[in-house]
Amino acid sequence: MKNELNRNYSEVTEFILLGFGTPPKLQILLFLVFLLIYTVTVVGNISMIIVIKMDSRLQMPMYFFLRNLSYLDLCYSTVIAPKTLANFLSSEKKISYNGCAAQFFFFALFVTTEGFLLAVMAFDRFSAICSPLLYPQACAHLVIGSYICGGVNSMIQTGFTFSLRFCEENKLDHFFCDVPALIKISCDDTFVNEIVLFILSALIIITTTTVILVSYAYILSTVLKIPSTHGRSKTFSTCSSHITVVSLFYGTVFFMYAQPGAMSSPEKSKIIAVFYTLIIPMLNPLIYSLRNREVKNAMKRVLLKKLSFR
Repeated sequence: MKNELNRNYSEVTEFILLGFGTPPKLQILLFLVFLLIYTVTVVGNISMIIVIKMDSRLQMPMYFFLRNLSYLDLCYSTVIAPKTLANFLSSEKKISYNGCAAQFFFFALFVTTEGFLLAVMAFDRFSAICSPLLYPQACAHLVIGSYICGGVNSMIQTGFTFSLRFCEENKLDHFFCDVPALIKISCDDTFVNEIVLFILSALIIITTTTVILVSYAYILSTVLKIPSTHGRSKTFSTCSSHITVVSLFYGTVFFMYAQPGAMSSPEKSKIIAVFYTLIIPMLNPLIYSLRNREVKNAMKRVLLKKLSFR
Protein backbone atom coordinates (compact mmCIF):
# COMPACT_ATOMS: atom_id res chain seq x y z
CA MET A 1 0.00 0.00 0.00
CA LYS A 2 2.81 2.40 0.94
CA ASN A 3 4.70 1.61 -2.30
CA GLU A 4 1.57 2.40 -4.30
CA LEU A 5 1.19 5.74 -2.52
CA ASN A 6 4.87 6.40 -3.12
CA ARG A 7 4.28 6.39 -6.88
CA ASN A 8 1.54 9.02 -6.48
CA TYR A 9 3.71 11.27 -4.29
CA SER A 10 2.65 14.91 -3.95
CA GLU A 11 3.86 17.27 -1.29
CA VAL A 12 1.60 17.60 1.75
CA THR A 13 1.31 21.21 2.92
CA GLU A 14 -1.31 20.69 5.65
CA PHE A 15 -2.88 18.00 7.80
CA ILE A 16 -6.48 17.40 8.82
CA LEU A 17 -6.89 16.52 12.49
CA LEU A 18 -9.79 14.06 12.65
CA GLY A 19 -10.06 14.48 16.42
CA PHE A 20 -12.60 12.35 18.25
CA GLY A 21 -15.00 11.69 15.36
CA THR A 22 -18.01 12.86 17.35
CA PRO A 23 -21.22 14.34 15.85
CA PRO A 24 -21.57 18.18 15.74
CA LYS A 25 -23.78 18.39 18.86
CA LEU A 26 -21.21 16.52 20.93
CA GLN A 27 -18.44 18.74 19.55
CA ILE A 28 -19.92 21.70 21.45
CA LEU A 29 -20.10 19.64 24.65
CA LEU A 30 -16.49 18.51 24.23
CA PHE A 31 -15.47 22.11 23.55
CA LEU A 32 -17.00 23.21 26.87
CA VAL A 33 -15.42 20.31 28.79
CA PHE A 34 -11.97 20.94 27.28
CA LEU A 35 -12.34 24.70 27.84
CA LEU A 36 -13.12 24.10 31.52
CA ILE A 37 -10.14 21.76 31.90
CA TYR A 38 -7.79 24.19 30.17
CA THR A 39 -9.07 27.15 32.20
CA VAL A 40 -8.49 25.27 35.47
CA THR A 41 -5.02 24.27 34.20
CA VAL A 42 -4.05 27.87 33.38
CA VAL A 43 -5.45 29.34 36.61
CA GLY A 44 -3.98 26.56 38.78
CA ASN A 45 -0.49 26.61 37.33
CA ILE A 46 -0.21 30.40 37.12
CA SER A 47 -1.39 30.60 40.73
CA MET A 48 1.32 28.14 41.80
CA ILE A 49 4.00 30.12 39.94
CA ILE A 50 2.89 33.43 41.47
CA VAL A 51 2.49 32.08 45.02
CA ILE A 52 5.91 30.38 45.03
CA LYS A 53 7.60 33.46 43.59
CA MET A 54 5.91 35.92 45.99
CA ASP A 55 6.18 34.01 49.27
CA SER A 56 9.62 34.33 50.86
CA ARG A 57 9.07 31.16 52.93
CA LEU A 58 8.92 29.06 49.74
CA GLN A 59 12.33 30.13 48.43
CA MET A 60 13.73 26.61 48.72
CA PRO A 61 14.96 24.14 46.06
CA MET A 62 11.81 21.97 46.30
CA TYR A 63 9.54 24.91 45.46
CA PHE A 64 11.91 26.19 42.79
CA PHE A 65 11.47 22.84 41.03
CA LEU A 66 7.72 22.91 41.67
CA ARG A 67 7.47 26.34 40.06
CA ASN A 68 9.27 24.99 36.99
CA LEU A 69 6.92 21.98 36.95
CA SER A 70 3.93 24.34 36.87
CA TYR A 71 5.57 26.30 34.05
CA LEU A 72 6.09 23.12 32.00
CA ASP A 73 2.50 21.95 32.63
CA LEU A 74 1.23 25.34 31.49
CA CYS A 75 3.43 25.28 28.38
CA TYR A 76 2.70 21.83 27.01
CA SER A 77 -1.04 22.03 27.67
CA THR A 78 -1.02 25.40 25.84
CA VAL A 79 0.77 23.81 22.87
CA ILE A 80 -2.20 21.41 22.50
CA ALA A 81 -5.38 22.93 23.99
CA PRO A 82 -5.99 26.16 21.96
CA LYS A 83 -5.76 24.39 18.58
CA THR A 84 -7.93 21.51 19.86
CA LEU A 85 -10.55 23.99 21.11
CA ALA A 86 -10.52 25.85 17.78
CA ASN A 87 -11.00 22.57 15.87
CA PHE A 88 -14.10 21.70 17.91
CA LEU A 89 -15.74 24.83 16.43
CA SER A 90 -14.30 24.45 12.92
CA SER A 91 -15.53 22.31 10.07
CA GLU A 92 -12.09 22.13 8.38
CA LYS A 93 -9.89 21.14 11.37
CA LYS A 94 -6.70 21.91 9.45
CA ILE A 95 -3.15 22.52 10.65
CA SER A 96 -0.31 23.54 8.34
CA TYR A 97 2.69 21.25 7.83
CA ASN A 98 4.99 23.74 9.57
CA GLY A 99 2.41 24.31 12.31
CA CYS A 100 2.20 20.55 12.87
CA ALA A 101 6.00 20.27 13.08
CA ALA A 102 6.18 23.20 15.51
CA GLN A 103 3.37 21.80 17.68
CA PHE A 104 5.07 18.43 17.92
CA PHE A 105 8.52 19.92 18.58
CA PHE A 106 7.38 22.06 21.51
CA PHE A 107 5.13 19.34 22.91
CA ALA A 108 8.01 16.82 22.86
CA LEU A 109 10.36 19.44 24.36
CA PHE A 110 8.12 20.27 27.33
CA VAL A 111 6.90 16.72 28.02
CA THR A 112 10.42 15.23 27.93
CA THR A 113 11.74 18.05 30.09
CA GLU A 114 8.99 17.35 32.62
CA GLY A 115 10.02 13.70 32.77
CA PHE A 116 13.60 14.68 33.62
CA LEU A 117 12.43 17.38 36.04
CA LEU A 118 10.37 14.81 37.98
CA ALA A 119 13.55 12.72 38.31
CA VAL A 120 15.46 15.79 39.49
CA MET A 121 12.73 16.50 42.07
CA ALA A 122 13.07 12.95 43.42
CA PHE A 123 16.85 13.44 43.72
CA ASP A 124 16.17 16.76 45.47
CA ARG A 125 13.99 15.00 48.05
CA PHE A 126 16.72 12.35 48.51
CA SER A 127 19.35 15.06 49.06
CA ALA A 128 17.18 16.99 51.52
CA ILE A 129 16.20 13.94 53.59
CA CYS A 130 19.20 11.59 53.34
CA SER A 131 22.14 14.00 52.89
CA PRO A 132 21.08 17.40 54.29
CA LEU A 133 24.70 18.49 54.83
CA LEU A 134 25.45 17.89 51.16
CA TYR A 135 22.16 19.40 49.94
CA PRO A 136 22.96 20.68 46.42
CA GLN A 137 22.61 24.32 45.52
CA ALA A 138 22.87 23.83 41.75
CA CYS A 139 19.09 23.91 41.20
CA ALA A 140 19.24 26.09 38.09
CA HIS A 141 21.84 23.79 36.50
CA LEU A 142 19.64 20.74 37.10
CA VAL A 143 16.64 22.49 35.50
CA ILE A 144 18.77 23.63 32.54
CA GLY A 145 20.04 20.06 32.18
CA SER A 146 16.43 18.83 32.05
CA TYR A 147 15.67 21.31 29.26
CA ILE A 148 18.79 20.26 27.33
CA CYS A 149 17.74 16.58 27.52
CA GLY A 150 14.22 17.55 26.45
CA GLY A 151 15.56 19.60 23.56
CA VAL A 152 17.83 16.81 22.29
CA ASN A 153 14.98 14.28 22.32
CA SER A 154 12.61 16.76 20.68
CA MET A 155 15.06 17.59 17.87
CA ILE A 156 15.77 13.91 17.16
CA GLN A 157 12.09 12.91 17.18
CA THR A 158 11.01 15.91 15.07
CA GLY A 159 13.86 15.38 12.60
CA PHE A 160 13.09 11.68 12.10
CA THR A 161 9.30 12.16 11.94
CA PHE A 162 9.24 15.09 9.51
CA SER A 163 11.83 13.56 7.22
CA LEU A 164 9.08 11.10 6.27
CA ARG A 165 6.93 11.64 3.18
CA PHE A 166 3.17 11.72 3.60
CA CYS A 167 2.19 11.51 -0.10
CA GLU A 168 -1.52 12.20 -0.64
CA GLU A 169 -2.64 11.05 2.81
CA ASN A 170 -2.93 13.98 5.21
CA LYS A 171 -5.68 12.90 7.62
CA LEU A 172 -4.32 12.42 11.15
CA ASP A 173 -6.48 10.21 13.33
CA HIS A 174 -5.70 12.30 16.41
CA PHE A 175 -6.52 15.68 17.98
CA PHE A 176 -2.90 16.95 17.77
CA CYS A 177 0.30 16.19 15.87
CA ASP A 178 1.94 13.22 17.58
CA VAL A 179 4.47 10.65 16.37
CA PRO A 180 2.25 7.50 16.30
CA ALA A 181 -0.45 9.21 14.22
CA LEU A 182 2.09 10.76 11.82
CA ILE A 183 3.98 7.50 11.34
CA LYS A 184 0.72 5.72 10.54
CA ILE A 185 -0.07 7.91 7.49
CA SER A 186 3.44 8.04 6.02
CA CYS A 187 4.02 6.32 2.69
CA ASP A 188 7.67 5.61 3.55
CA ASP A 189 9.01 2.59 5.40
CA THR A 190 8.60 3.64 9.04
CA PHE A 191 10.42 0.73 10.72
CA VAL A 192 13.43 2.89 11.68
CA ASN A 193 11.15 5.63 13.03
CA GLU A 194 9.23 3.17 15.19
CA ILE A 195 12.48 1.73 16.55
CA VAL A 196 13.86 5.23 17.28
CA LEU A 197 10.61 6.19 19.03
CA PHE A 198 10.65 3.02 21.12
CA ILE A 199 14.36 3.18 22.02
CA LEU A 200 14.39 6.89 22.93
CA SER A 201 11.18 6.64 24.94
CA ALA A 202 12.35 3.51 26.75
CA LEU A 203 15.78 5.03 27.41
CA ILE A 204 14.29 8.22 28.88
CA ILE A 205 11.73 6.34 30.98
CA ILE A 206 14.29 3.78 32.26
CA THR A 207 16.87 6.47 33.11
CA THR A 208 14.48 8.81 34.91
CA THR A 209 12.50 6.08 36.71
CA THR A 210 15.77 4.52 37.91
CA VAL A 211 16.75 7.86 39.47
CA ILE A 212 13.28 8.15 41.04
CA LEU A 213 13.18 4.57 42.38
CA VAL A 214 16.71 4.65 43.77
CA SER A 215 16.07 8.05 45.39
CA TYR A 216 12.88 6.83 47.05
CA ALA A 217 14.51 3.57 48.15
CA TYR A 218 17.09 5.58 50.07
CA ILE A 219 14.38 7.94 51.36
CA LEU A 220 12.31 5.00 52.62
CA SER A 221 15.35 3.46 54.28
CA THR A 222 16.14 6.76 56.02
CA VAL A 223 12.54 7.48 57.05
CA LEU A 224 12.11 4.05 58.66
CA LYS A 225 15.05 4.85 60.94
CA ILE A 226 13.30 7.96 62.33
CA PRO A 227 12.12 7.04 65.86
CA SER A 228 9.25 9.54 65.96
CA THR A 229 5.96 8.54 64.27
CA HIS A 230 5.20 12.23 63.72
CA GLY A 231 8.62 12.71 62.10
CA ARG A 232 8.07 9.77 59.76
CA SER A 233 4.61 10.95 58.68
CA LYS A 234 5.85 14.52 58.12
CA THR A 235 8.71 13.29 55.94
CA PHE A 236 6.42 10.97 53.97
CA SER A 237 3.93 13.82 53.42
CA THR A 238 6.59 15.91 51.65
CA CYS A 239 7.08 13.05 49.14
CA SER A 240 3.50 11.80 48.68
CA SER A 241 2.48 14.55 46.22
CA HIS A 242 5.53 13.92 44.04
CA ILE A 243 4.95 10.14 44.06
CA THR A 244 1.33 10.71 42.95
CA VAL A 245 2.38 13.02 40.09
CA VAL A 246 5.16 10.63 38.97
CA SER A 247 2.76 7.65 38.93
CA LEU A 248 0.19 9.51 36.80
CA PHE A 249 2.75 10.93 34.36
CA TYR A 250 4.90 7.85 33.78
CA GLY A 251 1.93 5.47 33.67
CA THR A 252 0.36 7.29 30.72
CA VAL A 253 3.62 8.10 28.89
CA PHE A 254 4.76 4.47 29.09
CA PHE A 255 1.46 3.30 27.60
CA MET A 256 1.78 5.75 24.69
CA TYR A 257 5.43 5.55 23.68
CA ALA A 258 7.41 2.78 25.35
CA GLN A 259 5.63 -0.35 24.21
CA PRO A 260 5.67 -1.87 20.69
CA GLY A 261 1.87 -1.97 20.33
CA ALA A 262 1.37 1.69 21.23
CA MET A 263 0.13 2.61 17.76
CA SER A 264 -2.39 -0.21 17.33
CA SER A 265 -5.43 1.45 18.93
CA PRO A 266 -6.03 5.09 17.87
CA GLU A 267 -9.16 5.52 20.03
CA LYS A 268 -7.44 4.22 23.17
CA SER A 269 -4.40 6.38 22.37
CA LYS A 270 -6.58 9.49 22.14
CA ILE A 271 -8.10 8.86 25.58
CA ILE A 272 -4.65 8.35 27.13
CA ALA A 273 -3.36 11.43 25.26
CA VAL A 274 -6.17 13.58 26.71
CA PHE A 275 -5.11 12.41 30.15
CA TYR A 276 -1.42 13.33 29.90
CA THR A 277 -1.80 16.46 27.72
CA LEU A 278 -4.70 18.09 29.60
CA ILE A 279 -5.81 16.23 32.73
CA ILE A 280 -2.39 15.79 34.39
CA PRO A 281 -1.37 19.47 33.92
CA MET A 282 -4.70 20.38 35.54
CA LEU A 283 -4.27 17.93 38.44
CA ASN A 284 -0.65 18.70 39.32
CA PRO A 285 -1.21 22.10 40.99
CA LEU A 286 -4.28 20.68 42.78
CA ILE A 287 -2.28 17.70 44.07
CA TYR A 288 0.55 19.89 45.35
CA SER A 289 -1.68 22.60 46.83
CA LEU A 290 -4.12 20.22 48.55
CA ARG A 291 -1.46 17.88 49.96
CA ASN A 292 1.15 20.48 50.91
CA ARG A 293 0.49 22.55 54.04
CA GLU A 294 3.20 25.11 53.22
CA VAL A 295 1.70 25.80 49.79
CA LYS A 296 -1.81 26.15 51.27
CA ASN A 297 -0.54 28.55 53.94
CA ALA A 298 1.38 30.53 51.30
CA MET A 299 -1.78 30.85 49.18
CA LYS A 300 -3.68 32.16 52.20
CA ARG A 301 -0.94 34.72 52.93
CA VAL A 302 -0.86 35.92 49.31
CA LEU A 303 -4.67 36.24 49.21
CA LEU A 304 -4.74 38.14 52.51
CA LYS A 305 -1.99 40.44 51.27
CA LYS A 306 -3.95 41.15 48.07
CA LEU A 307 -7.16 41.80 49.98
CA SER A 308 -5.44 44.14 52.45
CA PHE A 309 -4.33 46.39 49.57
CA ARG A 310 -7.91 46.91 48.40
